[in-house]
Amino acid sequence: MQRAENAFKRLLAGLSGLSILVVFGVVFAGSVSRYLFSAPLQWSEEVAKYAMIYGCMFGVAYAYLQGTQITFSIVIDTVPAAMRRKLSVLVDAATLILGGVLAYAGWIFAAKRGGIVASGIGIQMYWAQIAITIGGVCLVIAAILRLVSYFKTDPSEGEA
Repeated sequence: MQRAENAFKRLLAGLSGLSILVVFGVVFAGSVSRYLFSAPLQWSEEVAKYAMIYGCMFGVAYAYLQGTQITFSIVIDTVPAAMRRKLSVLVDAATLILGGVLAYAGWIFAAKRGGIVASGIGIQMYWAQIAITIGGVCLVIAAILRLVSYFKTDPSEGEA
């Protein structure tokens, strides 16, 4: 299971990095085109915006899977290790549910409004809006991986 988690982490990191690379590349190309050639790329801001949304969706799941997301550590640090483990399982279960809700809501949103054509790049908005669903699915997978890891390890390992 650790191999699957590591592979998923690498995938999320790669997709996040690729998204940021697209953002920087498109913004740079748009800036060069606008200021050096006085010919702005009409589509550049829109592509950068959608790449940023995808990058955020992948990055959220990656940060969560790494355990580097924002937490209320003042609360977590004050409870005993056994309670901390139960609290972590509860948080991961809630993340699983919320990831599913996010995926479903994103799917409904894309289905209802996805037929609108993006003005800058001329594609259906579905391709930008489905990022919400993809982000939710990534969170669900990450939560499942974390939950499985809790049940595969000995609860006494975390106590000293």
